[in-house]
Parts: sequence; structure tokens; C-alpha cells
Amino acid sequence: MNKKLRNFVSEIENKQKQEDTKLLTRIIEEESGFKPSLNGKIIGYGLYNFKYANGKGGTSIVVGFSPRKQNIAIYIMPGFSEYGKMLKKLGKHKTSKCCLYINKLADVNEEVLRNIIKQSVFDMSQKYECKNK
Repeated sequence: MNKKLRNFVSEIENKQKQEDTKLLTRIIEEESGFKPSLNGKIIGYGLYNFKYANGKGGTSIVVGFSPRKQNIAIYIMPGFSEYGKMLKKLGKHKTSKCCLYINKLADVNEEVLRNIIKQSVFDMSQKYECKNK
């Protein structure tokens, strides 16, 4: 973990969220194969370039998370349409289009979370050229 990221984590007031952030940083690095980088309040892993139908595009993270005050938002970029079976086994969570919200890591099955992260990175690598920052 680089100094900028260490400082960000150390400033998280809630000690449980701070410990969860440290563990999740390691889990995502292990499962994605990408090094973490801090962009604002998002800890991102890997990058990919995308293009919309209108020709405009940009660069985004392959996977990442943000330790928010109310929850931890994990960004699963392919969305969840193919992950229904895994989500049923995950534990306490909520989802939106490509965000997985958990209150704390103890609420979810770590092995299932690792599988979701690993599968999402694989799915992204099938559609895009994914690389470290």
C-alpha cells in the first residue's frame, strides 16, 4: 500500500471500517491482479478504455471500492445480471447497476465475495484491454 493510500485509510474514523478497508484492499489486489490506486475517495484497481455508441469514451477502473460513511460500495463494472447465484450466497448486501453495498465484511461470505471480484475482472478482460495504472 503506497503512502497516499495508507494516509487515506488511516483517516477513516470508524475503526471497523478502517480494518475492513485494509482487508478489502488486499482481497481485491489478490483477486484482480492489479495494484490499488487512490482517486479521490475511490480505491481502484486496473484501468480500461471504453467508447459509447456516439464515439465518446473514457477510462475507468476495472474494479474498486469506496469506504463510505454509511457503507462500503464495491464497484463491479460488468453489473450483476450474471452473478445471481453468487449473490444469493453472499450474505447481507444491496446492489444497484454496478455497485455492491455492504455494511461490513463480516456480513458477507469472503469466499463468495472473492469469486464475484475474480469473475468480474475476468468478464471485463473478455470485453476490454485491462491494465495496471
